[in-house]
Amino acid sequence: MKKQITTILIATSLGVSGLALAHGAGPAQYGGIVQAASDLQFELVNKDGAVTIYVDDHDRKLPVAGASGKLTVLTGARKTETTLAPGAGNALVAADKLSLQAGAKLVATIRFADGKTVTARFVAK
Repeated sequence: MKKQITTILIATSLGVSGLALAHGAGPAQYGGIVQAASDLQFELVNKDGAVTIYVDDHDRKLPVAGASGKLTVLTGARKTETTLAPGAGNALVAADKLSLQAGAKLVATIRFADGKTVTARFVAK
């Protein structure tokens, strides 16, 4: 009986740990930095100072029409802010070109068309 209970407990804990891992950030799809927040996946891509944040919902591109936001960049004691506006499909585009140094902290605050606000945090590589 003790063996059966132990086996059931181990099987249950393994099943629960698999569920917890399923909601984490997945691999990068656009060549950027990936973070998960509020059951969504955000990928920040910086190409020559043009910053784009892609939003996915469980491997499905989440349309961002009607969304708005702000991107704050903290580099040492320096703070820079720019607005985020919808681009094509699931992309939010920063209004200004940004110079991102390795280790800079980025905070994206995004308000979706349905009124839900999500904050995603990144560290530049």
